[in-house]
Amino acid sequence: MPQPTPPSVLRRPQLWIGTGLIAAVVSMMFALLYVGGNVNPRGNLRDLPVALVNADAGADAGGRHLALGDQVVAGIEKAAEGDRSIDWQVVSREEADARLGSGKVFGALVIPADFSATVTALTAPQPVAQTKPAPPTLTVLTNQAAGSIGSSMSSQAAQKAAHSASASIGQELLKQAAAQKTPLPTAAQLKLADPVTVTVADGHPLGSRSAMGLSAFYYALVLVVCGMLGANVVNSQVDTALGYLHTDFGPFRKREPVQQTSRVRTLAIGMALMLGLSVVMGTLVEVATVGILDMDASHLGLLWLYSVATIAVVGLGSLALFAAFGTPGMLLATIVFVAMAVPSSGATVPLQALPGFFRALAEFEPLRQITEGLRSLFYYGAQADAGLTRAWASMGVALVAALVFGFAVTRLYDRRGLHRIPHPDGGTPAPDAAPAGPAPANA
Repeated sequence: MPQPTPPSVLRRPQLWIGTGLIAAVVSMMFALLYVGGNVNPRGNLRDLPVALVNADAGADAGGRHLALGDQVVAGIEKAAEGDRSIDWQVVSREEADARLGSGKVFGALVIPADFSATVTALTAPQPVAQTKPAPPTLTVLTNQAAGSIGSSMSSQAAQKAAHSASASIGQELLKQAAAQKTPLPTAAQLKLADPVTVTVADGHPLGSRSAMGLSAFYYALVLVVCGMLGANVVNSQVDTALGYLHTDFGPFRKREPVQQTSRVRTLAIGMALMLGLSVVMGTLVEVATVGILDMDASHLGLLWLYSVATIAVVGLGSLALFAAFGTPGMLLATIVFVAMAVPSSGATVPLQALPGFFRALAEFEPLRQITEGLRSLFYYGAQADAGLTRAWASMGVALVAALVFGFAVTRLYDRRGLHRIPHPDGGTPAPDAAPAGPAPANA
């Protein structure tokens, strides 16, 4: 029977239909996941944590004690009753600094101790020789370490609240000035109408070589990609060494004799090789980023261990998918570790600004856990409660799941006689069933 020529293969409907379906699913899935998670962060924003600090000591004016800081807090909380976008957390300045320093909040609005005193001084009679009173100030603190977009959203919400408080206080000051029946120049009226100065400061400063708070995400993505690519390389090299695949060197082709082995042993060989390569790859990633590129990082020993473990777990998980599903397992690994992981990682757009579907994915998708662990290592002094403990626990669960799933499925295939190169009688292939040496270049 004549063999089909390449042009005749292109005329086969099965080739076009099968390949087209795979391409269509991949392109549609990546577009929906990548763009769907980030297309409307402000519309999806729910409960973004922002600290609200009221350190105002109050002031005495006109025979009564004023606590304008309490008034500002009450106004913000009242405005937030019908708006769930921001989760205002009223805390002390010390607690706000602690939460900024562990990534628990994306920013803060600080009411200083002299807030009431500086406000009341604006309408108090001033001696001629006395200098102008200091303007009342509210401070907005940012936290790029928690994510640049989340920090920006927090800053905008805090500034909006501060300006709203300034306008409310200004109305009261104008009423007081009118009650005194003392005519004010237009400039003074404008000053009283918006008396508060809003300043923006960095609540948790980062180094200049931290990618503005995104170095943890990029480093995490490198580790995941290294784990997946390493698994692909290991999978093909093990199959080549066992004789299931040939190797092309330019025009030359080499194929080893098929070695009689089970699927379980094949997976074990691949996983052992992946563990060894993880040490090499994790070391080189840290050398390249920290040693050559001078990326801001500390706790280098712990970072090395974390890098090696991450690459190993992602690689073993990918190998388990390859062993269970064959060629489709490579596509499945890409979907699990990249397509669904990146938009649900919370590394660029915060989790609080993602649709509910992606928030659910973030509970188990690996990239979120990996990124939070790296944020703890890079920005928060390796604090356990800043994401590092959750990251290690998630990696442990993922490792156990990969081992149990991979070896359970391959063991099931072996027990049912589903060998990779089945013998006509249903047994394993005989040792002489494969070529004994390199095949010709045109084989």
